[in-house]
Amino acid sequence: MSATSPGVPTRPCHAVFFGGCVPASRQEERLAYDIGATLAGQGLTLLHGGYNGLMEHAAHGAVESGGSVVAVTLAGTAWGAFNPHVTTVTHQPTMGARMHTYLDHASVIVSMAGGVGTLHELTAALWYAGNIRPVPVVVAGPTARRLLAFLRDERWVYSSPTRPLDFLHEVDSAADLIPVLDRDESRSPAW
Repeated sequence: MSATSPGVPTRPCHAVFFGGCVPASRQEERLAYDIGATLAGQGLTLLHGGYNGLMEHAAHGAVESGGSVVAVTLAGTAWGAFNPHVTTVTHQPTMGARMHTYLDHASVIVSMAGGVGTLHELTAALWYAGNIRPVPVVVAGPTARRLLAFLRDERWVYSSPTRPLDFLHEVDSAADLIPVLDRDESRSPAW
């Protein structure tokens, strides 16, 4: 059997965006927009929670750059209306299924500032990338980078011989994502 089949992408083509409903600053709102635009410009479909705040800014950037935006949410949970940039919605039966929808087919995961939900998503992504598949995890913006520095200082996140952190990246701008995507494309497994 060949590594690829006709019509099946040779690498995952989804970018996951984790970011909170209450942006830390106008600069982080702009960064989320630019990240969405950059990911769509690289031909990646944006998966996110579908709601407001940084998610909406990333979705806006993606759609304005010709991309598609998928809201991944829980069935039977009413968290409010989806942002106007969502093009497709998928309702998952459990939180575990929701996380696997994000992580199993991600080409890259970008996390910015947020609340406890974003913290949960980021830590799940870090564990997944360190133990299941080394998908690039990108921590973007000053607020999320301060959180990562704290997690490193307190040794919640650390590199070891059996769990290297070569999948983990920090960026200050959307342009910084391009080298991460280019470098890690060859590491993404075929579907």
